[in-house]
Amino acid sequence: MGCATTEELNYMRYVLPLLGLTGILTIAGCSTSSHFGHGKAGADAPRPVQQCNAQNAQWAVGKTNTEHNINEARKRSGAYMARVLKPGQPMTRDFNVERLNLEVDATGRIIKAFCG
Repeated sequence: MGCATTEELNYMRYVLPLLGLTGILTIAGCSTSSHFGHGKAGADAPRPVQQCNAQNAQWAVGKTNTEHNINEARKRSGAYMARVLKPGQPMTRDFNVERLNLEVDATGRIIKAFCG
């Protein structure tokens, strides 16, 4: 085994620090804590459950399927999300207590508001 050549030494002089820097940046990018906190909950903090109450969204039945009406029905129901179901549209049968479902007819009128 011999000594390293000048060319190999120059290569190591530039490549090794870059490899170290890459490792440090990779580890820093995976960090979940923030040193720039503004008093807000971190990304790991669970949000509270927003349970749907369809009774509070019944005012929307008969109204037009607009973004405003959908958002207002969702807010009033307390749901975290809203889903619009159009005629003939397939729908998952999973029950989600945080979801308001708004069923609309072919004319775009809301005909039913229910949770799930």
